[in-house]
Amino acid sequence: MHTWLLPEAIEDLLPAEAAQVETLRRRLLDEFARHGYQLVAPPLLEFADALLSGSGADLNLRTFKLVDQLSGRTLALRADITPQVSRIDAHLLNRRGVTRLCYCGSVLHTRPAGLLATREPVQLGAELYGHAGLEADHEIVRLLACALRLAELPPSRIDLGHVGIFRALTTGLTLAPDADQQLFEALQAKDVPTLRELAADLPAAARDGLLALPDLYGGAEVLAVAAARLPALPEIVRALGELRRLAEELADLPLSFDLADLRGYHYHSGVVFAAYCADSPAAVALGGRYDSIGERFGRGRPATGFSLDLRTLARLSQPHEMAGAILAPWPEDGALREEIARLRAQGKTVVAALPGHADDWREAGCDRQLVSRDGKWIIEPLEEN
Repeated sequence: MHTWLLPEAIEDLLPAEAAQVETLRRRLLDEFARHGYQLVAPPLLEFADALLSGSGADLNLRTFKLVDQLSGRTLALRADITPQVSRIDAHLLNRRGVTRLCYCGSVLHTRPAGLLATREPVQLGAELYGHAGLEADHEIVRLLACALRLAELPPSRIDLGHVGIFRALTTGLTLAPDADQQLFEALQAKDVPTLRELAADLPAAARDGLLALPDLYGGAEVLAVAAARLPALPEIVRALGELRRLAEELADLPLSFDLADLRGYHYHSGVVFAAYCADSPAAVALGGRYDSIGERFGRGRPATGFSLDLRTLARLSQPHEMAGAILAPWPEDGALREEIARLRAQGKTVVAALPGHADDWREAGCDRQLVSRDGKWIIEPLEEN
């Protein structure tokens, strides 16, 4: 085997793509900061019992684990940063009021999420803690739409759903082990035959409600259809009311509704959403409310947020032309060093020419050169050799 080969679905970022990812990272994090979201940077690995406790089987299966040679305990390489940020809010910051946090870092998955997906996404996200009202969900959805526009990938569709509807239909049922998760997965896949089989022995109201969910998708009008077809349980009435209010308040965004779309990790508890852009059949960002995730860290707080993969955004967005560099002679005197420093202070890229490489500097991105004419340093097009 060639020693330069990488594991499947693990890739290097070469200069152009790395520059695109970094440009997007700076642009989005700067925008989050302007909205009051403070940057945090959790570690790449933690003790597995802390990182995975209460997160559900889906995240556990996607997480690489290893033994810590210092403590003998099992460590986990993070597959999602959201639980870590929740730990920071609950245990380290411990603020009483609203906390807005953002982050960006690599995560690692045991398997790629899709056919063309990487196992090492660069996850970027924003989280809002401490406000239980729908205003927080409103803010997060708008911030997501803003982020995609900044990436020059305006959302073509933002699907909204509500995990509370599924929870209301299954709460109080006597289910076999893992049946709750199987129902959840069948709904997510819109696998109606499997859903019908799993729900066959459930009470009529729960069975009919679950079987109705895959058909309840479309514009805001689907919420009225849902109110007529689903049992009038208080939790369902409340969930549909929240979605109806978001439909009114976010009417300027391309919203749609999918009440069987329960995508996301096990910890979501309320409104969930997935954003799409015109060039991607798969969602480019996922988010939702997860009010109970902080409880395992000793302090449950209302929370909502979203995350996306910067690698996916970089691949879909229009590449920005990288400015060419200026080739400067090797600085053997103080005047030339001062001129190079002046140009760099203006934001220009200046590459010092090392001896013996006269014909290779275009490979390094140089398209101009710094030359001395009549005692003055001027910039000219790089001569072709």
